[in-house]
Amino acid sequence: MLIKELFQRTFLGNTLESYCWFVGIILLGVLFKRLLSKLLALCVFKFLQKYSKGIGYERLLLLLKKPLGLLILLTTFYLAFDRIHFPEEWNLVTIEQFGLRLILMRLFQIMIVINITWIVLRVIDFLALVLSHKAASTETKTDDQIVPFIKDAAKVVVSIFSLFFILGAIFQLNVASLIAGLGIGGLAVALAAKESLENLLGSFTIFLDKPFVIGDLIKVGNIEGTVEKIGFRSTRIRTAEKSYVTVPNKKMVDSELDNLSMRMQRLVKFNLGLAYGTSAKKVTNIINDIQITLDSNPIIIGDETLIKLHNFSETGIVILVMYTVDSSEYKVYLSVRQEMNLKVMEIIEKHGSGFAHTSLDMFLTNKLDNKAAN
Repeated sequence: MLIKELFQRTFLGNTLESYCWFVGIILLGVLFKRLLSKLLALCVFKFLQKYSKGIGYERLLLLLKKPLGLLILLTTFYLAFDRIHFPEEWNLVTIEQFGLRLILMRLFQIMIVINITWIVLRVIDFLALVLSHKAASTETKTDDQIVPFIKDAAKVVVSIFSLFFILGAIFQLNVASLIAGLGIGGLAVALAAKESLENLLGSFTIFLDKPFVIGDLIKVGNIEGTVEKIGFRSTRIRTAEKSYVTVPNKKMVDSELDNLSMRMQRLVKFNLGLAYGTSAKKVTNIINDIQITLDSNPIIIGDETLIKLHNFSETGIVILVMYTVDSSEYKVYLSVRQEMNLKVMEIIEKHGSGFAHTSLDMFLTNKLDNKAAN
């Protein structure tokens, strides 16, 4: 009886029992937040399971854990605050009038809409993972490019819809009139968002014209690397130094772009300098041996090799060497070039010749000889 009377005591317009319910509901929500998040994520996964082959429940849980946890907390606080009331002594106006009650209710509604939007965006991320997994199993790279494009577009649509829902359902604004009013200031908005619109048009140009796709090795301006993502506003490139460069799509469309992945072959061209004193016969033999070495390599295109006595410079005899490696892979190109360079060195040593010396080499050699003589 005493306990019942104690629970019925009133403090600030609420009984002790109401405060106990308030605290108890919050404690239950905090304690079981993680468990309830997992259960809700599992329900969502069961609904999407037949569409999500290859992507497990853990990935969805990782995406939904925070937004579902926030949703549970918001629901918990709503149920908890529903058990207590503002003291009548505060003389607050009703929820239909502008005041503290209305402000708190509007804030709660906005947070709920934002939280649900967050959940929907995370579900879109999960579906994008599923589509990316399926796209990776196909030979074409076009679908790899479409998936992030569709994901970004869906996120933009959901975000805009949520904004209009907040304005219409919560603030009771006439959304149709608002959209019509935007037409009046559309020119000003377009001018202010000129760069963004140009980048958006650039993304559509890339998508339709396909100068490159995800995974291609490209060079635009002084940036060279592999395309990892093509978005609405920009393209992200992973360089050889492993840095992550973001290039606006407008620049990708307007600048000269070299798609290195489309290169079927790689040209090697350099000048070989022989020291003066090498006889004409030795020069001829060196040229012939280099030609035979290049012709014997199966990955070098024989019809496109060129080794000629090209010029006489201040430092030595210049031989022009040109050949084409029948591979687009950069590592193969470097390996073949290294192999040929080593064999050229062996050929020059074999015929008793040497490389041409620069003026600096001759100066240092003379200086060392003078020191040795002294």
